[in-house]
Amino acid sequence: MDKCYEIFQGTAFTSHTSKEITILKDCLFCVNENGIIEKIVVPENEEYQLFLDKYQGRDNFHRLADGQYFLPGFVDLHVHAPQWAQSGTALDLPLHDWLNTYTFPLEAKYADLDFAATVYEDLVQTLLANGTTTALYFATVHKEASLLLAEICAKKGQRGLVGKVVMDDPEQNPDYYRDINTETALADTEEFILAVQELAKQVKQGVYPVVTPRFIPSCTTEALKGLGELAAKYDTHIQSHCSESDWEHEYVQNRFHKHDAFALHDFGLLGDKSVMAHCNFLDDDDAELFAKTGTAIGHCPLSNAYFANSVIPIARFRDKGIDIGLGTDISAGATPSLYDNAKQSVVSSRMLEDGVNNALPAEERGVPNSRITINEAFYFATAGGGESLSLPIGRIQENYTWDVQIIDTNVPSAKLPIFDPNEDLYDIFQKIMYNTRPENIREVWVQGEKVHSR
Repeated sequence: MDKCYEIFQGTAFTSHTSKEITILKDCLFCVNENGIIEKIVVPENEEYQLFLDKYQGRDNFHRLADGQYFLPGFVDLHVHAPQWAQSGTALDLPLHDWLNTYTFPLEAKYADLDFAATVYEDLVQTLLANGTTTALYFATVHKEASLLLAEICAKKGQRGLVGKVVMDDPEQNPDYYRDINTETALADTEEFILAVQELAKQVKQGVYPVVTPRFIPSCTTEALKGLGELAAKYDTHIQSHCSESDWEHEYVQNRFHKHDAFALHDFGLLGDKSVMAHCNFLDDDDAELFAKTGTAIGHCPLSNAYFANSVIPIARFRDKGIDIGLGTDISAGATPSLYDNAKQSVVSSRMLEDGVNNALPAEERGVPNSRITINEAFYFATAGGGESLSLPIGRIQENYTWDVQIIDTNVPSAKLPIFDPNEDLYDIFQKIMYNTRPENIREVWVQGEKVHSR
C-alpha cells in the first residue's frame, strides 16, 4: 500500500477469449506511473476497502458515474492517414479509377507539410474521439510528412505505428506520385526508421516505424528485397496489402507464379510483427503460412464491401490460429469508427454464411460455419489487435497498458436503450457495441494519460 497509483473504480468489459467476455464488476484498477495496470482488486478482496480508504477524495482517484463503463481502447490495424481528406468520396468507382482519379493525386499533396499537418492533426484527434487508442498507419511516399504523422501521434498521446509508403516501380505508379527510384525509396525508409526510433525514446505510449511496401504491384523486386532486409535489421513492424482483390491476387500470380503470401514471405515480409490488410483470397496453404509465421490479418469489413470483390472467411482463418484485428481502412472504409466496422464484420459474416443469391436453394446458398458474434468482433477490435501487433494492449488485465474508453450510456443526446436499473451486464455490453456513438465516449486514456474528453 506504500506505492502510489492512479486508481479507477468501475465496471469493465474485456475479452477473456476470442469468444467470451469477462465482466469486471465494480473493480479497482491500479495503474502505475508507467501507465500499466499493476493490480486489479475485486470487491471481495480484503485490500479493496483499504484502497478506498487511502485514495477516495484524492485527485488520483477516479470513480465512474452511474451508467458509465470501461472498455479497452480500440486498435485500428489499417488506416491510410492521407486519405482522411477524401473519406466518403467516390466509393462507387472501380478501384483503379478511385486510386488514379482521387487517391494518388490527393496523396501527392502531402509533399506540402502544412497541408499534411492540417489533415493529420484532425485525423488523430478524430480517431481518439472514436475510442481508437492505437493505430497502424500508412502515410505517403514522403519521408518528412510521414515523420510528421508520427510526431503528431506522439504529441496527442495516441500510440501510432507509422509507415513511409514505398512505391518505386515506374511501370505501376504515376510519374507525379512515386519514389524517385529504388535506392531513394530504401534510403528514405531507413532514415525514417531511425528518426522514429529516436522520437520514440521520449514518448510514453510509444511510436513505432513500420516497413511499408504499399503492395507487391507498386514495388520492384529490388525494393521488396531491400525492405525485408531493413525490417530484419531494425526489428520493425511490417505492413502491406495482401490478396485483396481479384486483380491484385492475379497480378502477383502472373508476376511471381505464386500467391501474395508466399511472395511476401520470400522477401522476409511475414512474421510476428507483420500485419497484412484484407487477405480475402488466401487459400488454405496461404493461411497455414500466416499461422506458422505469426503474420496477422487486418480485417477491413466495410472497405472490403467496396473494393475486395469478396467476403473474407474470417471465422475459418481464426480457426486456423491466425491473429486477426480490425481496420477501418480509411478512406476505402468511409468511417473513423471501429464500432461501425465491428458491426459490419458480424453482418458480412452472416451474409457469407447465409449466401446472397436467392435463386439458389438455401442449402446451396452460403458457406457454412462462417458467422462470427459481436463478442468476436469486440475481440478483433481490442485484444486481437494487440496480439496482431505483439504489444501488451487491447485488454483490461494486469500487466497490460491502461488504454481505455469510458462509455457513458446516459448521454442525453445519445442515450442507450437501457431502462431496467438491474439490466444484465452482458446485455449492456452488447448494447454498447451496437449503439455507441462518439458522444457516448466521454474520456479516452492511453498508457495512463487522458488524451480525450467531452
